[in-house]
Amino acid sequence: MVPRIHLITLGVADVEASAAFYERLGFVRSAQSVAGAVAFFQVGPLVLSVFGRAALAEDAGLTAAAGRPDAPRPTDGSPDGTKPDGDRPAGQGAISPESPAGPESPASPVSTASAESPAGTGGQSAFSAVTIACNVASPAEVEAVMARAAGAGARVTRPPGKAFWGGYTAYFADPDGHLWEVAHNPFWSFDETGAVRLPD
Repeated sequence: MVPRIHLITLGVADVEASAAFYERLGFVRSAQSVAGAVAFFQVGPLVLSVFGRAALAEDAGLTAAAGRPDAPRPTDGSPDGTKPDGDRPAGQGAISPESPAGPESPASPVSTASAESPAGTGGQSAFSAVTIACNVASPAEVEAVMARAAGAGARVTRPPGKAFWGGYTAYFADPDGHLWEVAHNPFWSFDETGAVRLPD
């Protein structure tokens, strides 16, 4: 595989609402878009698209509810196939008297978002473990981009501030919960096309 990325597709609940959000951020919708079905945006050498979440899962050969191949259907009436806390053994998602409650505990319940209930539309606490980043030239530009994102309807999850690694960063979630980082990294540079170049 040639190490290149050409297209990033975000699964969304409402294609038109999501496309309008990105247009408010300054993205320009391509004429190749299909109203209500898919929207494309040229972002430098890459293309960003928004596509119906369930349709994207089907296109990838995944079950829409569980988001993975051949996911078993729940057999006990619960959303994820696990028993209610009262019937679930300690160490398998229940909070027992012997185990601490909290997100760091392996015995704590984990919130997940299904394709029908994506983060940002009823599952805002879920974390997909994927972020998209936009690097900018200065801390002031981080703050300006974040202000525009908030004005466009984004949810700020981390306000602008200094990062432990020496840069300046912030995060927002789009209406479907997809996380974007806006960062100034003083250790990276841009080439003449605006692309980030990693140091040798």
